[in-house]
Amino acid sequence: MSVEIFLEICRKDTVLPKYANPGDAGMDVYAAESVMIAPGETVVVPTGLKVAIPEGYEIQVRPRSGISFKTPLRVPNSPGTIDSGYRDELGIIISNSSDIDVPDNRETPYTLEEKENRKGTYIIRKGDRIAQIVLQVVPKMKFTVVDSVREIGSDRGGGFGSTGVAR
Repeated sequence: MSVEIFLEICRKDTVLPKYANPGDAGMDVYAAESVMIAPGETVVVPTGLKVAIPEGYEIQVRPRSGISFKTPLRVPNSPGTIDSGYRDELGIIISNSSDIDVPDNRETPYTLEEKENRKGTYIIRKGDRIAQIVLQVVPKMKFTVVDSVREIGSDRGGGFGSTGVAR
């Protein structure tokens, strides 16, 4: 099954999303410009893409496992949601979780030269694969108010971790 998604390229030399392998759930998305991320910093990396997602669907943004395993870079709002009505450029929120060089709470932002010389700074280069996107069906919720939800099909208790002990 495939769903047609209309795509607008809004930056020069943008790389289109691609499935790396047959059967993959997510398509790789690429950085449309180079970005330096200092330790503790969170940035939005532009993709150069605008999409028109059909109503009833969302695109989820998820981290690439290789980046999460091999670098301190994280997609902090994962999975991020791109709603069907969103029409601006897609940006991927990425945080550098490295604590090698803790920010010193200075009042002025670091210059590019200062960032380059800080330990733990990570550079995403234009054209790098930075995340993956997955198309998902999004049914609408309809709430029905009842006296007690415990009587509706489950006898499970409550509380975080209530189904077992973390080891």
